[in-house]
Amino acid sequence: MSPKDQIRYNHASYTKVKFTMRKPLVAGNWKMNGSLKDVGALAESLKKGLAHQSQVEVAVFPSFIHIPQVEQILTGSPIVWGAQDLYIGQSGAFTGEVSGSMLADLGCTYVLVGHSERRQVFHEDLGLISAKFKAAQNANIRPILCVGETLEERENGKTEEIIKEQLNSVIEASGIEAFKSAVVAYEPVWAIGTGKTASPEQAQEVHAFIRWLFAKQSVDVGNSLRILYGGSVKADNAQGLFAKPDIDGGLVGGASLDAAGFLAIVKAALQKTE
Repeated sequence: MSPKDQIRYNHASYTKVKFTMRKPLVAGNWKMNGSLKDVGALAESLKKGLAHQSQVEVAVFPSFIHIPQVEQILTGSPIVWGAQDLYIGQSGAFTGEVSGSMLADLGCTYVLVGHSERRQVFHEDLGLISAKFKAAQNANIRPILCVGETLEERENGKTEEIIKEQLNSVIEASGIEAFKSAVVAYEPVWAIGTGKTASPEQAQEVHAFIRWLFAKQSVDVGNSLRILYGGSVKADNAQGLFAKPDIDGGLVGGASLDAAGFLAIVKAALQKTE
């Protein structure tokens, strides 16, 4: 980050943000993986491994068809669960879709919105993602809004422009106050599933920029908003990432499918509370 950027992020509206211990959140996105047997074993292992842990919030995101199984296993544990996507409608002739109210019936606390794979593979645009964010909150489910740039966009110096556009489209549709019950996840597209990871310093720069954007409009929201890093988070890099002041946990992909590795990531987040 250039000295000019340092000054910009230390703008008066940002420096008014008082230090608050935001409870870390570690979220495991299982994507399109797992059988009934595998998912059951993974959920049971996490339930056992996190039975006495409350300082870090832990959430898992199984496929739609595995949510009932996860609900049955994790009910009564400190682990919450959510969905990887939702549709904007409540009911109707939308073959193959799942509504927020259906997810609420299954006890979902969170839902991912705007994940890079939804944007890149399924071509979801800003308008649809904004509508999904609002649909989640209408169903009393907390959205985790995912934002991030491609490698080409980063190399062309457009990271901030892309992040700002993705966030502002939702803020304009739902209002800044909506983020009091939401989470943002920064996931550089170039680091997802590639084995590449943004350095802790690179990730912190973008997280600080995101917090600054919110603090400009609401100091309270900027102060309380949890911003997760997602992009090849693993047990061996989690501690360095989570040590940064504006990184409040992780949205974990492939590493969340291994119970031991995921528990190690949660342990790294615990150090942020000490």
